[in-house]
Amino acid sequence: MTDDPDAFGSNPSTAPHFGDIAARMLSRRAALGGALAAGVAAAAARAPAQAAAPDVAPGPAPDHALAPGYRAQVIIRWGDAVLPGAPGFDPAAQTGAAQARQFGYNNDFLAFLPLPQGGGGSDHGLLWVNHEYSQLHMMFPGLTARDAVEKATAEMAAVELAAVGGSIVEVRRAGGSWQVVADSRYARRVSLGDTAIRLAGPAAGDARLRTSDDPTGARVIGTLGNCAGGVTPWGTVLSAEENFDASFTGTPPETGPEARNHRRYGVSGRARSSVGRFHPRFDLAREPNEPNRFGWVVEIDPYDPDSMPVKRTALGRFKHEGATVWVNPNGTVTVYSGDDARNEYLYKFVSAGRYDPANRAANRDLLDTGTLYAARFADDGTVRWLALRHGVGPLTAANGFHSQADVLIEARRAADLLGATPMDRPEDMEVNPVNGRCYVVLTNNDRRKAGETDRANPRAPNLYGHIIELLPPGEGAAADHSVSEHRWDMFLLGGPASAGGTPRPGRNADAWIACPDNIAFDKAGRMWIATDQGGQQARFGVGDGLWVVDTAGPERAVGRFLYRVPAGAELCGPCFTPDNRTLFVAVQHPGADAPGATYDTPASRWPDFRPDMPPRPAVVAITRADGASLAD
Repeated sequence: MTDDPDAFGSNPSTAPHFGDIAARMLSRRAALGGALAAGVAAAAARAPAQAAAPDVAPGPAPDHALAPGYRAQVIIRWGDAVLPGAPGFDPAAQTGAAQARQFGYNNDFLAFLPLPQGGGGSDHGLLWVNHEYSQLHMMFPGLTARDAVEKATAEMAAVELAAVGGSIVEVRRAGGSWQVVADSRYARRVSLGDTAIRLAGPAAGDARLRTSDDPTGARVIGTLGNCAGGVTPWGTVLSAEENFDASFTGTPPETGPEARNHRRYGVSGRARSSVGRFHPRFDLAREPNEPNRFGWVVEIDPYDPDSMPVKRTALGRFKHEGATVWVNPNGTVTVYSGDDARNEYLYKFVSAGRYDPANRAANRDLLDTGTLYAARFADDGTVRWLALRHGVGPLTAANGFHSQADVLIEARRAADLLGATPMDRPEDMEVNPVNGRCYVVLTNNDRRKAGETDRANPRAPNLYGHIIELLPPGEGAAADHSVSEHRWDMFLLGGPASAGGTPRPGRNADAWIACPDNIAFDKAGRMWIATDQGGQQARFGVGDGLWVVDTAGPERAVGRFLYRVPAGAELCGPCFTPDNRTLFVAVQHPGADAPGATYDTPASRWPDFRPDMPPRPAVVAITRADGASLAD
């Protein structure tokens, strides 16, 4: 999940930063006591501590590595066949037509959906995979990160269009190993180049979503920046569009609402993709509304390969990271999502309608009507959710909001005016099924200044990230994430103990969690953390990878380093099978996050390690060597 440099400093809000609030809260933590302490103690009584075991070597190193007692199997790589008739991967002769039938680039969020549909099996299912973005200098020889966009050919741009979006593959476990099912009827590629997607919800059809190719504002071709996501209770996938600004070139408008709108989202015309050079819809001078058609959450039905994906505009437009769904006691659903940029906001959507577990079709449009909220954290340990509703408070025509569509299209600016709390890159939000609490992963913020903190929080800038814990009323399945105010707590601080990180007593002091990015929970309520340090792996001396921590008990928030990805990669999308015997993970941009790395000179040639083959993003299955559940 690469961060967006164009978003640095784009938030003009003067609301207190989360770092300031967290500092004041931590200094008063003893005063919270009471129900919070009791809840932690109750959870501790139920959750077993993780078994003592050695960490994997911190690294970084060219190959991936596992702690003793675990296995890793590469399932599918960039360029492998997805659709029937896909040609074999030939890095020296890539075409857009071939890539459209092959596994895309930079795999991110993963979702396992059992087969048959509606079953709870773990040996056979569908794997949805996000393909977030392309890196031409790692995909083609003779390019660098600086000159790739200007040197790209039309065919390279065609490969880019086809390489992002998503893939659906059928997978089956037999004899302890996973295989992709060839020529599956479920196999599908969703891409930026040719996939028609319907726009739904309050912003659908709005004038600001209309273009010369789509005068109705109701249908868009493609999805991009697909970072994290979620799975709905009715068996569809939510794919979150994040750094959409990277694909647009040309000169943005200098006046009018779109000028202000594009500035707030970092849409500057300084593209980090070649598609705008060859496809007019990505040229801001020609199509100033096209960026408004991205930055949404896309719903896909993996069980129906003929279904049209839908962008659910009621969930708001920003640089979405995650779309985690929870069913509340009253049947409404809450969807958590973050805006992954420095000093941006945490959001949730609460549906107006109720989930019907007996009628899948009745839930088809459940995410089109409801209320979007942004979070305001207080130093007394409470969080208040601020409704982004047209006509309420500052969200009126006087401030340029003439409809709910305007509020949703410019969700960032609406949250600014409401006074939401700027956060340190909210990357993922997941609800622990055991205690019912939502954990918010904040990767880092190297732009926070010392003046934005106080003496209780010495970490400015925040290089290592942290995780906070939202505590709504109720416990486990009875947790109510629809309420407008509840408590929160600090869960984990990244980095070494010398920099204020959560201590790891009795464990390898050279291995510590840096820049948490995605998380998943096993059946025992343990948190599995994927990290993304960007280019800081060599500086910190710790490779990115997978950590496991208890959420309660004597080792609450103490990490164990289980899997290290190859140098230059980050880990994404941890996803369990229902029996917890397999954890799928996505290894993104191997060999790339290193100074001067290119196709010709990568930091690693994982997973093939052949001189004629570039490093290839891939999905990996992690299991225990004895075949037991990872939750044991």
